Amino acid sequence: MKKDKLYFLTFLSITVVFLFVASIASEYFIKVSANQLIEVQVESTKREANEVANFINYQLTQGISKEKVINNLQNTISKTNTDSWFISVFNWGGKIVCHPNIVELGLEINSNESLLTSLKEKNSSDDLYDVLVSNSTNNTKKTSEVIYISPIKNSDLIIAANVNVKSIRNQMNALKNNFYLIFLIMGVLVIVLSFLAVRVIGSAYEKQLELKNNSLATEVISLSKLNTDLVSYREKKVEENKESKPIEETSDKERKRILTYLRNELVPTPIKDIAYIYTENTITYVVCFDGKRSTTNASLDDMYTNLDASLFFRANRQFIISIAAIDKIIKYGKSQLKILLRSKTSEEIIISKNKAAEFKQWLNM
Repeated sequence: MKKDKLYFLTFLSITVVFLFVASIASEYFIKVSANQLIEVQVESTKREANEVANFINYQLTQGISKEKVINNLQNTISKTNTDSWFISVFNWGGKIVCHPNIVELGLEINSNESLLTSLKEKNSSDDLYDVLVSNSTNNTKKTSEVIYISPIKNSDLIIAANVNVKSIRNQMNALKNNFYLIFLIMGVLVIVLSFLAVRVIGSAYEKQLELKNNSLATEVISLSKLNTDLVSYREKKVEENKESKPIEETSDKERKRILTYLRNELVPTPIKDIAYIYTENTITYVVCFDGKRSTTNASLDDMYTNLDASLFFRANRQFIISIAAIDKIIKYGKSQLKILLRSKTSEEIIISKNKAAEFKQWLNM
């Protein structure tokens, strides 16, 4: 249940993040794409208006009457397509003299002067897009907009580039719908694939974690067994010591005490009181359970050969430890062991990977 809840929260988080990013990115991409589309059409219409203005100016300079030029132009543009972009002609009085729709002839030009000025100054299609979007609800009856004018020299005529606002709005709406559809499909794919990737990665991680937990559990059981063996061995030795009778004649390994030096004093140290023996700077130190430390002239190797191997273990090159001094055995690193002693010492005794098996066997003796 916990995993299912975690996967659900992951799915929900990915969905929320994507919707947040998409809501910002979609508006930006829609505006950029719309502006590029409009800009191409605006430039094309501007070019057409300038060319018509130059052509009419040429006809007027050739002596052709203004009425005849207007009639020829009206016949040319009459009933042409006004679904998107088209040109018209009006005079300085603001009356339309040429228009694809003859119904508009004689009417006053109705244009957005702020848009016209902005386009003329900035030469940008951003304003046209903003006006089309902002006017989509404010002025639904208006069907066309003048977005560029080109005056004809030596006359009172002006060529106007017009845009069919309704048609452009429909194009913008279609563009928006296409973008939203693309983002929807992309969103579904991203969310589903991300969710599947999280599931796959999560399952793989869980398997690795389970393997590590199993390995750790095995090691814990092994360490528990070592500590149990240690306690059993101590109890066994205590019983053996109670049952055994004192023997006066002993061998080197059965000696009761060794001679050590405490400053300049020669001190007999009972072997049963020794917690551990270690070497430092070529000097061999003998440390008892009460924390008292003395020295000996013998090397660590010589000391180990004269001690009972069932009671003392050569942990490493530096330490010999007594089984009675071991308090706990802790896993250290990958395959090493760390020994905590009962004596009043802060020393950490590490048994290497190679010696760990020998140490375990020693505890089972």
